Amino acid sequence: MSSVEASKNRWLIALSAVAIHLSIGSIYAYSIYQIPLNESQGWSTSSVTLAFSIAVFVLGITAAFLGKYVEEYGPRVAGLAAAVLYGLGMVGSGLSVQLGSLPLFLATFGVVGGMGIGLGYISPIGTLVEWFPDRRGMATGLAVMGFGAGALLTGPLGNFLIQGYGVATTFFALGALYFVLMAAGASYLKKPPEGWLPSGMEGEENAQEKAKSALSGLNNLSAVEARTSPRFWMVWLIIFINVSAGIMLLAFASPMLQQIAGASATTAAFITGYIGIFNGGGRIAWSTLSDYIGRTTTYAAFMVIQIAAFFVMPALTGVWILAGAIFLVITCYGGGFACLPAYLSDLFGTEDVSAIHGYALTAWSVAGVAGPQLASFVLESTGNYTTALYVVNAALVVGLVTVLVLRWRIGKLQDEGAAREAGAAASN
Repeated sequence: MSSVEASKNRWLIALSAVAIHLSIGSIYAYSIYQIPLNESQGWSTSSVTLAFSIAVFVLGITAAFLGKYVEEYGPRVAGLAAAVLYGLGMVGSGLSVQLGSLPLFLATFGVVGGMGIGLGYISPIGTLVEWFPDRRGMATGLAVMGFGAGALLTGPLGNFLIQGYGVATTFFALGALYFVLMAAGASYLKKPPEGWLPSGMEGEENAQEKAKSALSGLNNLSAVEARTSPRFWMVWLIIFINVSAGIMLLAFASPMLQQIAGASATTAAFITGYIGIFNGGGRIAWSTLSDYIGRTTTYAAFMVIQIAAFFVMPALTGVWILAGAIFLVITCYGGGFACLPAYLSDLFGTEDVSAIHGYALTAWSVAGVAGPQLASFVLESTGNYTTALYVVNAALVVGLVTVLVLRWRIGKLQDEGAAREAGAAASN
């Protein structure tokens, strides 16, 4: 045991984070509402989709602007606020359907619900990093695995409720369920006591500094300092490109399988259902691996794998071969989210990681709009997916170059830090 006792179990802290992320990750199952809202309300597909786009955009903006408040008020208060916001957003969506009001639906699901998702996403992350200084990647991967796998819970449960009780009642019931799960998870969240270390680290030299510090040779930065640093913006660009590539496939997986590989609509829908498994599984697998091979190497692997996958996709004629390529890309998409908090801790330290993470998630907001819109524009202009895939591939090449430049930058800063330490030691 550590010399400083903890009143909380860090694995239950991780489970609490999963409960929050599993709830807000239900946004990945949003497609289950599409047809019921089309048929019951007469709202167009684009209008229903707009609520999803607003929610994704708002979650990123919320994460960016409220990250500092998570640091100030703590994960429990932030998590409970997220539970209230997301619960109200879902219940308000049900009320909107009962009233037949599209503007109210856009405001409740898109704006209020999006705020709940953004605040809920970042609330437990900084706390997890502090509870798992020995396994930063694995711990944050566990939490965001819940986000990626949220559709696995909401998909079948939501469909059952819609068919049996209608879409409005479904929003009411799910809103209540998510509020209970998120409130229960948030209630257990708490930062570790000052000086606490997990067993296995307390005997290490300078363990306290290692637990909170950036990589050797890199200075700990505040959120304000971090967002003005070149390495933050390189990470932002890498995340933007990685998310754009993945979200393009999330939006068009089914029609791509039908057009490129000749899959039937039923088969394509069946395959698309598996995406949540690879989205969630990729998060824990890649983030755990990143603890051993390093986060920069992991992001380089994401880019190389996706460059190869997007290059060969237009030529893949086997349905399951194309599906395999899509699944592989989706693991990189999920893994990019999972490794991000740990990477930011590596680069800037843990002190302001929730706020820095919030700023970085604006890349998700922008990519959530830009990725599908770019793909739609290219598709409408050319009539096929080949050009769209190659455009994304070009962006991934830019992403790989950015990762390599960031690796060089980190190495240079570490060398300079080592030289300063050697000079200070010599002068003493």
